[in-house]
Amino acid sequence: MSEVGTAPAEAEPLLRVRGLAKHFPVRTGLRGHSVVRAVDGLDFDVRPGETVGLVGESGCGKTTTGRMLVRLLEPTAGTIEFEGRDITHAGRRELRPLRQDLQIIFQDPYASLNPRHTVGRIIAMPLQVNGVAPAGGVKARVQELLEVVGLNPEHYNRYPHEFSGGQRQRIGIARALALRPKLIVADEPVSALDVSIQAQVVNLLRQLQRDLGLAFVFIAHDLAVVRHFCQRVAVMYLGKIVEIGDRADIYERPQHPYTRALLSAIPDVTRLGPGGRIRLTGDVPTPLDPPSGCRFRTRCWKAREICATEEPALVPRDGGGQATACHFPESGPVPQEDGGTAGTAVEEVSK
Repeated sequence: MSEVGTAPAEAEPLLRVRGLAKHFPVRTGLRGHSVVRAVDGLDFDVRPGETVGLVGESGCGKTTTGRMLVRLLEPTAGTIEFEGRDITHAGRRELRPLRQDLQIIFQDPYASLNPRHTVGRIIAMPLQVNGVAPAGGVKARVQELLEVVGLNPEHYNRYPHEFSGGQRQRIGIARALALRPKLIVADEPVSALDVSIQAQVVNLLRQLQRDLGLAFVFIAHDLAVVRHFCQRVAVMYLGKIVEIGDRADIYERPQHPYTRALLSAIPDVTRLGPGGRIRLTGDVPTPLDPPSGCRFRTRCWKAREICATEEPALVPRDGGGQATACHFPESGPVPQEDGGTAGTAVEEVSK
């Protein structure tokens, strides 16, 4: 299958994120208060027609980031610019016209659809709320969307419980497409689906991107899916981006130790034994009290004194477009058990 086309590097960003942070206040003890630093300073851009993947283990802040991008959560700090316009703290009235260009696909196809509404009403809701009157009528537009995502247009009056998980996710995709958006945040859109269905949904998204010129922020923990779908990849750890770059650079020449550990954990079912797997010791630190300096230092085999006293900046280390937040970046190909195309969930690699 051909690769997704890459957006031109000189194109102005469709989405520009700088210093984005989200802190949740929590109570500690009877009178104490603290904050969970779920997201703590993200910088990245998304160009028109481009797909940027956010990967990392559970709890690293991927979903929180996605919800802030579409303003379902209010950022604590930083800025979000969409088409040059600051939408960081835009109110409901200001956001309403932006909803036509900025949509989200939720992770759980069972929880994201109202069981009391028919499929037709679910998909038509964005059109009705935004006062959009498509040519030919709302019903014709909804049936067209059902056909675009591979469902029978005659199922317009059915309810969500009459569809499988993969079909429900296609309904969610159709709802996101209703207003013809320019950018879609896909929050782990295939993680709740059977493996046999995941490829169908990912291929559908690729086809829609080619046909409609969509840009995606693709949140996932499956390395194979991200490599298949995304042009650029950002690796998150404990609320921060530790490495970002083109797909080939991240998968073939990772520089951050955490990225190398994730990629080395890809299993090879044809062999026994650990092979080149990098095993991380210790637990992930709590976002209530993250380590000083580099947040990965407590589990990193290259940690030195400077890692505890000075936080590494996310900057290019070799003069290219790949940026790494590490004082002692790695070089060379990552050790893998299978050669690199098999996929697995990005989960904790502990002793």
